[in-house]
Amino acid sequence: MQSQNYRGYDVWGHAIVEEEGILQPERYAASGTITLGGGKLIEASGVLGHFESEEDAQLAGLDWARAWVDAHS
Repeated sequence: MQSQNYRGYDVWGHAIVEEEGILQPERYAASGTITLGGGKLIEASGVLGHFESEEDAQLAGLDWARAWVDAHS
């Protein structure tokens, strides 16, 4: 999970590991969350996509969260 403060909100990018088969490489589902002041949930995404790396999934979640803040402030 990665987080940062963005325009007064805490934005989070999440990577959820998906294990589809023993012989297949791991994939990660991306999601994002926006919180405010002490962890009050403002908005959360569903699954934004699937990625081969944990970092790419987290960055996709952060991108979504920043875009949400831009669109709603």
